[in-house]
Amino acid sequence: MITVLGSINMDLVTVTSKDPLLGETVMGNHFSTIPGGKGANQAVAAARLGAEVQLIGRIGDDVFGQQYLVHLKEQGVNTKYVKPVTGEKTGIASITVYKGDNKIIVVPGANKCVGPEVVESHSEDILKSDWLLLQMEIPLQGVEKALEIAHKGGVKTILNPAPYHEIPKSWIEMATYLTPNEFEANQIFNLYKNDHDNLAQLKKKIIITKGSEGIVIFENDEEVVIPAMPVDAIDTTGAGDTFSGALVVGLSEGKSLKEACYFAARAASLSVTKLGAQSGMPYRKEVNEFGKTHRDSGGDIL
Repeated sequence: MITVLGSINMDLVTVTSKDPLLGETVMGNHFSTIPGGKGANQAVAAARLGAEVQLIGRIGDDVFGQQYLVHLKEQGVNTKYVKPVTGEKTGIASITVYKGDNKIIVVPGANKCVGPEVVESHSEDILKSDWLLLQMEIPLQGVEKALEIAHKGGVKTILNPAPYHEIPKSWIEMATYLTPNEFEANQIFNLYKNDHDNLAQLKKKIIITKGSEGIVIFENDEEVVIPAMPVDAIDTTGAGDTFSGALVVGLSEGKSLKEACYFAARAASLSVTKLGAQSGMPYRKEVNEFGKTHRDSGGDIL
């Protein structure tokens, strides 16, 4: 069982052929309302790849929340622990897509209710898991409590440190792996550049996503690059979430770290070929077929 604890947002996506300057109004090309939020994204990514996934999170008592519950169930995610908060709105993310890249503003809404008390109330649900997947779009005290529960109970964890906040040393010690992007990784390394012991521990746990440049892990203190597959990118929204969701699936199936990273890199590469975070996330069959037609040095790891 994979448990994902994190944010649930409705993404309001605008595609434009001109990136507006400050104070400028431009005409957009397309608008969509698409389920998102890093927690829900990662849960859907894992479920589409065939994993048994339960999501812990909060939605508002509004139309977006009702729509989201239906959507998650359709994606095969266990929503038993996704609960509405009276008087709160479901979180939203306003996303502008320009030339295949994106700018995002998040309004957390009910996600801000996922603090340590709520997380503590789900202790037993976390402890039943093989893996716990976390991000940082909920209160950081909630993230810390989840790490503590999992660490004490022997549950392996992946922390996706996004959006970036300073990572305490204790979090690195408790997490099994961290999956920052290049910017986030630079921030973490800079934070501990003079702490050689912690830096050595960090290198054993960090998995850096670098977009079209692939994935970086460390073996014997040396960088190992796992390539991204060449694709025509339409929308990079959700690529990192696809990677984290696919990574935890691969690891839960007993793949080595390198094998799981190759698997996750394939899934993430596929995800950017469609518009929207979750709508672009591939199913297992798609990743299998993609692996057969686009070979890399990862071998037969599907």
